[in-house]
Amino acid sequence: MPMHREIGSVEARELIAKVAARLDSDRAGASVAIVDPHGELVAFLRTDGCGLASINNAIHKAFTAARERGESGALGERSRTEGFPLSNFGDPRYTGWGGGVPIIVGGTVIGAIGISGLPEAADVELARWAAASIAAGTPPAHEEEQA
Repeated sequence: MPMHREIGSVEARELIAKVAARLDSDRAGASVAIVDPHGELVAFLRTDGCGLASINNAIHKAFTAARERGESGALGERSRTEGFPLSNFGDPRYTGWGGGVPIIVGGTVIGAIGISGLPEAADVELARWAAASIAAGTPPAHEEEQA
């Protein structure tokens, strides 16, 4: 039986904690969503000072990145340059805002992260940093304890 890895709730919460620590140190408010490879929510955080619109934006950015196996902002750019509306996907959760990044381990998308509430370039940078921390093979704390 083929085995495939998906981000689990423990790993997702640990990733959110890393992002929250950076947001806290910068005194910045944002929403952070972690989804599985299908785009379904696994973990979520809205920090103090984050606007309400950022809640759904973060979730939708992560959904888009997981479903398309690429960054949400890249899909938005393609939509603008190639002239197709995001509504062509048949799901209103697709978005073209930057800040949704797939989490890729061993060439496989195991989930995605979406960040919203900062300037778009900062959403993108933080989401890429977070995804890379897992992609680099940093095991979650509970796996380190078992080793």
